[in-house]
Amino acid sequence: MSGASKSPQDPVVLAQRMVTGEAFGTLFREGMSLVEAAAAYLDGPGREEAKKLTRSAALAYATESMRLTTRLMQIASWLLLQRAVNEGELSRDQARAEKTKVKLSPYDRPHEESLAALPFRLRALIDQSRYLHERVVRLDALLYAQAGKQPQDTASPVERQIGLLRAAFGDR
Repeated sequence: MSGASKSPQDPVVLAQRMVTGEAFGTLFREGMSLVEAAAAYLDGPGREEAKKLTRSAALAYATESMRLTTRLMQIASWLLLQRAVNEGELSRDQARAEKTKVKLSPYDRPHEESLAALPFRLRALIDQSRYLHERVVRLDALLYAQAGKQPQDTASPVERQIGLLRAAFGDR
């Protein structure tokens, strides 16, 4: 760690560590694997399962598969941006500018009735993507919300770290 520009009083930037280390590699592989799994399902077994659904369930299937695909593409774009920063292809400021093109849309939970009518595998992919989406949104907030902070922020380093931890892990 290049501690030359940091004083001992500066808080550890947890989010930056989370997107540059082994944890990010794991998150990246998980995200890309989920993209591949969803594509394989939707192009193969999912098509066959969709043909067997009632009209209303087929509409729900089409809607939720489109939402799933959109959510996964947003996540993949975000992950690829962070990897580019990690590999030195983009600066954090360049990534911030590019990130405006990547909208991490809020997760809209489908109606319980619609969800219940969907094939099990699609529901599982939706759940996995939702969990991954929540993690990416928390990381994104930690990384990029810092840019909007005023220099006169009077919170103590401990209060800032507690805020970062709450944002990373949510209020549980």
